[in-house]
This record gives sequence, structure tokens and C-alpha cells, in this order.
Amino acid sequence: MSSKIESAAIEPYAGNHIYNAKVLENVFKKLQENESQSNQKIKIVHIGDSHIQGDLMTNEIRKNLQKKFGNAGRGLVFPYQLAKTNGSYNERFSSNKTWQSYRNIYPTKNNPVGLSGIGLWRDDAGFAVQMNIKDAAYKFNSIHIITPQNQNMFDLAISSQTNIIQGTERKVVTHKIKKGEVISTIADKYNISVAEIKRANQLKSDNIRAGRTLKIPTNETKPRNFKSSEFVPLNLESDSFSHYYKSEKPLDKIYLIPNKNASKYELNGIVLERDASGVTYSGIGVNGAKFSDYNKYPLFFEQLKALHPDLFVFSLGTNESYDHMEASGYIKQLRQFIKNIKEQNGNISIIVMTPPPSLLKARKPNIYVQDYAKSIIEIAETDGFAVWDLYDEFGGMNGIQNLKTEKLIGPDWVHYSKKGYEKQGNLFTEAFLKAYDNFKLRK
Repeated sequence: MSSKIESAAIEPYAGNHIYNAKVLENVFKKLQENESQSNQKIKIVHIGDSHIQGDLMTNEIRKNLQKKFGNAGRGLVFPYQLAKTNGSYNERFSSNKTWQSYRNIYPTKNNPVGLSGIGLWRDDAGFAVQMNIKDAAYKFNSIHIITPQNQNMFDLAISSQTNIIQGTERKVVTHKIKKGEVISTIADKYNISVAEIKRANQLKSDNIRAGRTLKIPTNETKPRNFKSSEFVPLNLESDSFSHYYKSEKPLDKIYLIPNKNASKYELNGIVLERDASGVTYSGIGVNGAKFSDYNKYPLFFEQLKALHPDLFVFSLGTNESYDHMEASGYIKQLRQFIKNIKEQNGNISIIVMTPPPSLLKARKPNIYVQDYAKSIIEIAETDGFAVWDLYDEFGGMNGIQNLKTEKLIGPDWVHYSKKGYEKQGNLFTEAFLKAYDNFKLRK
């Protein structure tokens, strides 16, 4: 029997759908109010591993839900490029300086690993981080900076100004080398050192050749105007969760620069929103992550409040299965994760996505994810969360060869292709909207 037949006592299976969707009523009420009055921002946060970090499945869900309910903005973004790893294609970050980073999958250290699951920091200033929005749909009116304990570490700028500084510089003349002249006599003639002549002409030795021309920096000076560019900081506001800036016109580029009063610079995430009602869909993913990795870092759960979430979606389990973790251990970590979430965010709505089918090393069947899917569904009602069974929707253990044939799963039999992730996103959206329509029919 499949896990869905075995769980028939909980809820009969009726095609692609969300189990125990009754726990989502608060979210559905907000969506319904927004449909009629266009006055709500519904904020969804999707947490997972590499399947989420790449933002392929989540981007598909984001686009689908925003098409239906309105685009309130991109949500949480992170400079994955500065941490030397992959991320979303919707935005691009670059910096003139190198940054240090640390991921939650590593042993716990005193590093600022928070909201994005990856800590990013520098111990000195002199940097400028440029963020460019690649998808015009995600131009933003407000930007929130998330730092540990909401410290004021960064300023923002959208332009720079050029300053003219008046100064002087040494006057340089030219000298054509005559036959028989040596560099020391030329230096004596102009009352400068041999080293200065060599430096001005990039000479590696004292050998010079007649007929060539030398640049001679004299001891005379001449006036010169020097140009220097500097960013013009914007006036930031702050609340309990972030420092932020609001713009009347939509922006597609901004610079993150040092706050002059800060001595260190630690970045946990950036939140982008539009002046519009609708959905924001924030993805948080770390390659190789497990529930236990997120559970190690209290700062992660504290900073989730900065997103003001209405709904959480979880997509973890594949990496636990590669550790050969039994279902009982996996469920223990899931429950601890939910406990940590609710301690900071109250009795919030949650959807747990079962992990997708995969193979273990040597192409052995991954029976662990099968057991996780069954166990997740069995505890859904008692633990008060909804479930979307991705494992079954992708055919379970019996369907993995079809995934390969349809080019939905990658050559490692673990990660999925872009087409595969997009299909996951479309199926989830279909199940979510079906649950929402059923909610409206009952009202």
C-alpha cells in the first residue's frame, strides 16, 4: 500500500491536494479579503535545502501565486554571490571587497548565522555592495536590512557625488638621452635621485640608451584638481526588526555601504517589497541543510519575525536520508523545528512538503524518504500542520525511472532539473489553490 492509502483514516485521497488544509484558514481568509478589497500583504516563507536555495521551484510558486493574488514584492533576498554559492536569478550582487561567510551546515561557531542560513560579514569598511534587480517585476519601493540584534551596520545609497579637491603635483619634464650620458649624471642635473627617475620610467636597472626619452619629475610643483567620488547615504528609518528605506518610485539598483559609526558589518538578509497588495514569497535554502542545522542557530528563529510571516512551507528531508536517519529521528527534528518557529511566531500556519523521490549512493532505493513521507502525514493532524505530499505526486519509489525518462531528475538521482523543479512548483500551486477554492466553497 502507498502511504496515502495507509493514511486513509486521516483523510481520503482525492488527487493532488493538501492534507489537513483546515489549519490554513487564517491564510485563506487574508487571501480572500485581499481578492475583494486589495488591501492585504500575504507573506509566505519557504524554508529548505539546495532544492530551495536555487530558487527554481520557489520562483515558479511565487510567480503563480502573484499572478493570482497580486505581486507585493520579491521578499527576502541574500547576496549568495558574495558567499561564493548559487542563488536566485532574479537579482545580482557584486562587491569591490571580499566577504567572509559561514553556513548553518557547519559546526556551530560564534559566527552571525541567522535568517538566510548563511552568515556574511566583514571586519572593516571600504566596501560597496551593488544589488541589481534582473526581473523588472521585482523593482522595489522598500528595502529592509536584517542584521544581528538589528544593529545599525549599513547605510544605503542610490547615487554618488563627485567632489573636486584642489591640490598640487610635481611638474614633469622630458629629457632626451645623449650619447655617453648615464643615469646618475641626469639625476644630478635635475637634483633628484636615480631611484626617482627609475620609478617614473619603470626602469629595472641603471642601463639607459641614447636617443630615448626619460620622464623627469622635478622639484617644482603645479596646481591640479583631483576628483573623488563618494556615495550619498539615504535617510534610513528603523523598527524592531530592521533598518529600512522607502522610495516613492520603484528602484532596480541600490548600494549597501558601511555605516560610519559601525566597527563590524554582518548581513543576514535583505527584504524587498512593492507598494502593492498581494503575495511575497521568500525562499530560505542552504545546500546540504537539514532541520537539525537550522535548529542549531537561535538567531535564525529570532530573525524570522522580521519577515512578518503568515505561512511557512518546509522542504527538508533529502539530506537527512543521506545520513540514513530513521524516520523517528527525522520527526523529532521536525517537531523541534516547529517548536522553535512557534516560540517566536505564535501559532502560525505551516505546510510541510514531503521530500521528493531520490536514490541513495550506488543507485539504491531511498526508503528513508518514503518513511519520512508516511510519518509526516501520520502526525499532521495531531501536530496541527498541513502536508503536501511531493513524494507521492512525483510517483514515489516506483516512479523514479519515469522522472529520469522525462528529464525531471538530474544525473545524481537527487537534484532535479530546472524542468523538474518548475513542475514541483506548478503542482504545489495547483494543490494550494484547490485547497483555497474548497475553503471559499465552505464559506
